[in-house]
Amino acid sequence: MLWLVFADFIPWNINSFYLLLFLSLHSLFCHQCTGEEIWVDSRTVYIGHKEPPPGAEAYIPQRYPDNRIVSSKYTFWNFIPKNLFEQFRRIANFYFLLIFLVQLIIDTPTSPVTSGLPLFFVITVTAIKQGYEDWLRHKADCSINECPVDVVQQGNVARTQSHKLRVGDIVMVREDETFPCDLIFLSSSRDDGTCYVTTTSLDGESSHKTYYAVPDTMAFKTEQEVDSLHATIECEQPQPDLYKFVGRINIYKDKEEPVSRTLGAENLLLRGATLKNTKHIYAVAVYTGMETKMALNYQSKSQKRSAVEKSMNAFLIVYLCILISKALINTVLKYAWQWLPDRDEPWYNHRTENERQRHVVIRAFTDFLAFMVLFNYIIPVSMYVTVEMQKFLGSYFITWDEEMFDEELGQGAQVNTSDLNEELGQVEYVFTDKTGTLTENNMEFIECCVDGNVYIPHAICNGQILSAASSIDMIDSSPGGYRRYEDLFFRALCLCHTVQVKEEETVDGIKRGIHQGKPTSFYISSSPDEVALVEGMKRLGYTYLRLKDNYMEILNKDDEIERFELLHVLNFDSVRRRMSVIVKSISGEYLLFCKGADSSIFPRVVSGKVEQVKAHVEQNAVEGLRTLCVAYRRLSESEYLEACHYLTEAKLALQDREHRLAQAYDVIERDLVLLGATAVEDRLQEKAADTIESLHKAGIKVWVLTGDKMETAAATCYASKLFRRSTQILELTKKRTKEQSLHDVLFELNRTVIRQRSMSGGFRPWELQRDLSRNMSMILEAHVGIGIMGKEGRQAARNSDYAIPKFKHLKKMLLVHGHYYYIRIAELVQYFFYKNVCFIFPQFLYQFFCGFSQQPLYDTAYLTLYNISFTSLPILLYSLVEQHVTIDALKRDPSLYRDIAKNSLLRWPVFLYWTCLGVFDAVIFFFGAYFLFDNTTFTSNGQMFGNWTFGTLIFTVLVFTVTLKLALDTRHWTWINHFVIWGSLLFYVIFSLLWGGIIWPFLNYQRMYYVFMQMLSSGPAWLSIILLITVSLLPDVIKKVLCRAICPTATERAQVGPL
Repeated sequence: MLWLVFADFIPWNINSFYLLLFLSLHSLFCHQCTGEEIWVDSRTVYIGHKEPPPGAEAYIPQRYPDNRIVSSKYTFWNFIPKNLFEQFRRIANFYFLLIFLVQLIIDTPTSPVTSGLPLFFVITVTAIKQGYEDWLRHKADCSINECPVDVVQQGNVARTQSHKLRVGDIVMVREDETFPCDLIFLSSSRDDGTCYVTTTSLDGESSHKTYYAVPDTMAFKTEQEVDSLHATIECEQPQPDLYKFVGRINIYKDKEEPVSRTLGAENLLLRGATLKNTKHIYAVAVYTGMETKMALNYQSKSQKRSAVEKSMNAFLIVYLCILISKALINTVLKYAWQWLPDRDEPWYNHRTENERQRHVVIRAFTDFLAFMVLFNYIIPVSMYVTVEMQKFLGSYFITWDEEMFDEELGQGAQVNTSDLNEELGQVEYVFTDKTGTLTENNMEFIECCVDGNVYIPHAICNGQILSAASSIDMIDSSPGGYRRYEDLFFRALCLCHTVQVKEEETVDGIKRGIHQGKPTSFYISSSPDEVALVEGMKRLGYTYLRLKDNYMEILNKDDEIERFELLHVLNFDSVRRRMSVIVKSISGEYLLFCKGADSSIFPRVVSGKVEQVKAHVEQNAVEGLRTLCVAYRRLSESEYLEACHYLTEAKLALQDREHRLAQAYDVIERDLVLLGATAVEDRLQEKAADTIESLHKAGIKVWVLTGDKMETAAATCYASKLFRRSTQILELTKKRTKEQSLHDVLFELNRTVIRQRSMSGGFRPWELQRDLSRNMSMILEAHVGIGIMGKEGRQAARNSDYAIPKFKHLKKMLLVHGHYYYIRIAELVQYFFYKNVCFIFPQFLYQFFCGFSQQPLYDTAYLTLYNISFTSLPILLYSLVEQHVTIDALKRDPSLYRDIAKNSLLRWPVFLYWTCLGVFDAVIFFFGAYFLFDNTTFTSNGQMFGNWTFGTLIFTVLVFTVTLKLALDTRHWTWINHFVIWGSLLFYVIFSLLWGGIIWPFLNYQRMYYVFMQMLSSGPAWLSIILLITVSLLPDVIKKVLCRAICPTATERAQVGPL
């Protein structure tokens, strides 16, 4: 009580932080004194914002965020500064900004426009693209935040907007509406206090899940009754795990001790989920806005970077070092050349008095910066914006691909991010789930084995009788009641499940449950296996009817209705790999029915025909069927009460609840009697085997992660051609500690796997199953995440980088689109560096002939427009439409994918070749023009051309050479290729004619007047242009011809065509 007394005397004006601190310490102290567990990281929610009654814990108003969802990055006020900050974090942009500032501050040989205009163009285009994308996010946010929501206030339902919801508000949600925030389920229009929910947008499962209202509040059916509720909720702070929630509700009644009830994930309705098959529910908001589990999951996405982007940055650093080296060399040589007195101040360039008085170090540093400005164009600033445009525009080719459109789903491939297009061509490993990815997730009940006898019903598939239905082996109808193993087995499968019965004719706009033109009941569940099993029992004479007032009703083979009180459900989890129910028969007998994987059932069995059932399970597994074992146990009243005590104690725990529940389940699910086993088939998707075989030929290693039995997994791998008959299988089935990760297991066996490279690893990562297939960890953490749009919803499609309708479309996604994307962007990157070396290296050589005076070789207009206009469109179009090999060839020969593996086109040798080729061409441009100038009088009247004509000649040869180089590399010609390539050259000629043919009044100089036209009027100039272009292109052509003749790659052989 010391802390409470101290708190009462705290002055009113003290900071509320200290008040909360003292109260928290008091709570901690009291918990320690009373023996309760320490649980500090929690929040208290006051339902309806009502204060607790006098005598209860102190009322501490807490501030929580509103229900506003914000997925956008910018606002109207911070867009410009924040976007500029993000763009200038890119090294090339920041570098050009520094160069621009240097040009403004000191006297440089080129105008600030030459650096400022390209930089402004790049920044503006990128800002427009990012601003447009963020505007779309703002629109999406507004549509969500302004959705109407019904809130219970003073006994009435009032409509408000979603973003105005607060923690503690009581919300009314109607059928087919989406939950606006994370809610604790209070009551339902259904008498049993349940509701059905689809969580498609969260975990990708489109099947219906059952959620349960708090027993003490489920009777509140009207707004007035719900509004009269006086209760608080204690729960954990927000965390992103969709399947975990720990909380407790304290219900206050008149002059009575508060009633505490446990809250778990089955009571928490998540934002984004949709209410189904329930007219309406009442719930209270516990997490709102960016604290909801859906928002926390989206926030946890990491930014992925492609291998191409990393290579670009590495190449950029190399060119930056080359630039600094050039500037340093020229600075040193300038002062070495000016060391002689007669060269220090030539008669044509006397220094000013300020220049004479400046220290030599300052002058040298200024000259160094001037040379940096002169050579800065070797860094291709426009490359980044071109790459972004290529990725953005190129991503549409996936969505436009008609071969990747699925008629059944009515959808085609989707691109959720265009930043990783080229990574589709660099895949080395494919990790895939089996169910719903390789398979159709369309379960068909095949047979069951009961006490050594096999029962085969009609062929059924998710409730639909197939046309090829065969006769069935009916159950022996001899007397004996459900005490017989057969009857117990069928009753167990009719009772041990979470299946719901749907009576209506239409669900989600799709007609279901139609038989002979009349609506009948059908089953829905969160697991298609359960539906298949219950339907199988229906064909074998036992029909599950409904769950009403906590009683499960089944229709037996004698058309008699049997009722069992459902007492407890021990839910399935991926660690136990089983589920159980405890029911009470009309005669008062307590029964525990349990079903699960054979590895989790057999160790707990004490009697039954174990060997016969085990042999049948293994036979079904070898055939690729999914198997489950069924067992039961009779409980005495004392054993039942003991089980209730374990379960209640575990469920009320706020700390380590899952661990305590696991311990309780372990105690209860013992001493079982084996009844039998079931076999369900999940067929492979169409062309799944062909796809895996093609991926293998492409050099891609495929890993299938599954929770099936080893034999079932092996059979599936053989059917899908993941394994061949000659494949040696290394089984890693030794049981290891729970804490040991899969990475540690494989690391320990690394030497064994290396020694036996021909072996394929088959293993059962049970502990990873839930994380990998349900929490989207594979998709979010992979270099490239590809979701499959299946029957289990669209979560994989939404969280992935790319989404395809069926697994078979992965073949074209990787082997065709991935191949093209990588080839195109690799050529784009190398070509950009190549053409900039060709552009700036003559400027470097020119300094040796102008006394290192920083005299530009090219005109300002040419410096500015080279990367923006003259050479940008051809490479952009090439990177969008080039097909160096036909689509049919790529699909016919998957091994072509190996030619581009491991970033082969952006390795250092290839980069060095392109750089050396650029240096060679630049040397040919400069010295070829220099030789012709030195030995030839160009004009008919004997007039010699000046330095601007010399530079214009080199620039003309440069533009034509780099453009024709791209034309020679182009194999897929269309009219648009011709238009852009020849149009770019024509544009350069027309621009040069206009630029030098008109006296522009806004220019302070007219040095280019008539230069281009005078150059073209000379015959030797034409001859030199043609000759230098030919000589420049010849080595690359010879190299390609020789390589194709001597050691052609698979891609080059495919370009020639089949022999």
